[in-house]
Amino acid sequence: MQTQNHLPKAGNSDKSAQRTPTLAQSGVSRDFHNLLADIEDLLEEATSLTGEELIEARDRLNTRIAEARATAQDVSDSVVQRARQTATVANEYVHEQPWRALGTGIAIAFLLGFVIARRA
Repeated sequence: MQTQNHLPKAGNSDKSAQRTPTLAQSGVSRDFHNLLADIEDLLEEATSLTGEELIEARDRLNTRIAEARATAQDVSDSVVQRARQTATVANEYVHEQPWRALGTGIAIAFLLGFVIARRA
């Protein structure tokens, strides 16, 4: 019987993968706030802008929207990648340790049933 744990080791690449969504999420938040600030500025200046200034403001706003979309896509990609890695590790663990996985599932179901029964 194998007793090795096949969970990913906490190396530098794993730590950076864990930080990526957080860093990207802060980028999304920053881009969103910048976008809102640009929209507010555009609304305040809209009455006094000439044709050329209005085109520049629209281009600046479109650039901010593109940046926010790109950052949101990066966050989405990193979350999907992390979920796939987690599913792969869980699948391998269940196949290598089926009785432990079954016992854990039964214990969780029992505790969940106990908690639900107490609330009812």
